[in-house]
Amino acid sequence: MGAVRPAAAELIEASLSRVALDAHDTQGVRPGLEALAESLVQETGLTAEGFQRAHDGIDDSLRRLAAIRADCRLHPEIRRVQIAPQVFILGMPRCGTSILHALLASDPQFRAPLMWEVAAPSPPPDAATFDTDPRATAFDDYVRAAFAGEWQDVLKAHPIGARVPQECGMMLETAFCSANPAMMFRVPAFFEWFLHTDTSYGYEVHRAWLQQLQWRNPRERWVLKVQEHMYHMPELVAAYPQAVIVQPHRDPVTVIASISRLIQVIRSNSFAAQDPVALGREMLQLWNHGLVRSMQYRAAHPELKVFDLSYRELAADPVKTVRGIYEHFGIEFRPESESGIRRWLAENPADKHGRHTYKLEDYGLTQRDVRDVYEPYMEAYREYM
Repeated sequence: MGAVRPAAAELIEASLSRVALDAHDTQGVRPGLEALAESLVQETGLTAEGFQRAHDGIDDSLRRLAAIRADCRLHPEIRRVQIAPQVFILGMPRCGTSILHALLASDPQFRAPLMWEVAAPSPPPDAATFDTDPRATAFDDYVRAAFAGEWQDVLKAHPIGARVPQECGMMLETAFCSANPAMMFRVPAFFEWFLHTDTSYGYEVHRAWLQQLQWRNPRERWVLKVQEHMYHMPELVAAYPQAVIVQPHRDPVTVIASISRLIQVIRSNSFAAQDPVALGREMLQLWNHGLVRSMQYRAAHPELKVFDLSYRELAADPVKTVRGIYEHFGIEFRPESESGIRRWLAENPADKHGRHTYKLEDYGLTQRDVRDVYEPYMEAYREYM
C-alpha cells in the first residue's frame, strides 16, 4: 500500500485548514466530507496513488467552493443575480443526456456551465473575454496530459474538453452533496449516506454557482444536467420551483453494459485490480435507486413539467427531437437555434474519439438480470424504449 493513510478526521481537518470557509459552509460540507473520508480510508483496494487522487479531489472541491464564496464577498451584487429559467436534463446515464446538453447549449439563447469555468470559476467568467479566456487553454492542456493510456477510453464514451458543457455534479461536489465520488471510487458507505441525506445545502451551493457564472455572462435560460438529480427530486424542485425537465429513455440492458465499462475505465487509475462482476452488480443497483425515486416523485407530483423522449429518436433525428422539446415548453426555435445544433452535429460525429465498446456478459450480467431489476421502469416508459 505504500504510505500510511491518515485517519479520516486528520484528512478532513488538513483539507479544511487549507481553505477559508465561513462557519455556514464548514458546517454544510462537513457531513458529506466525513462520510466520504471514512469510506476512502476504509477502501483497501485503492492504491496509494488512488488515495492521493481522492484526497486531491477533496481539496479541489473545497478550493472551488471557497473561490466562489470569496468572489461573492468581493462582489456582493453576485448574490442579487436573478437566475435565468432552467431546463434540467436527467435520466439514466448513457441514454443521450450529454448529447442533449450539448445540443441545447449550442443555441445562443441557452447557457450551460462549461468544463473550464467549473474547474476554475474565479474570477467570474466575463462575456467580453469568454472565448479567449486562458483558463480554457489550460483545461485543454490538462485533458491532453491526463487522459492518456487506458484513460483515453473515457473520451470514447464521454466528451471532455474546455468548451464541453459540464454536469451539475461537479458543482454539487463542492458541497459534498454529489454522487460523483461513487463513480470515481468504490465507496458504498458514502453512497448510502448520499441516498439518505437531505441535499438542500448542495442545491444552495448549486444556486451560488449559477449566480457566479451568470453574473457577467448571462443568457436567456440555463440548460443543466446530471443523472443524480433523480435521487433528490424534492430538493431540486425546492431550489428551482419553475424548472422544466427533459428525460430521455433507453433500454437499461444497453445502459448498464455501457456505464459499467465507463466506470471500470474511470476507476482504473485508482485501483490495482477490479472485479468486473462486482462492478456490474454495483452499477445494476446504483442507477435503479435514482429511477425508483424519480418515478415515485413524478407519480406524486403530476404538475411537474416533464418532457419524455426516446434515445432512439434522438439518435435518428436530433434536430427534430430537440425541436420537439422547444415546442413542448413554448421555447422559440430560432434560425440560430437550428444552425447552432447542426454545427455541433457536424463538428462532433459519434465516433470522434473512437468507438466505446462493451458487453453485458463482461460484467457477469444477463439481459434477464437487468430486466428483473428495471422491469417497473421499462413497463412505465415502454413507448420510449
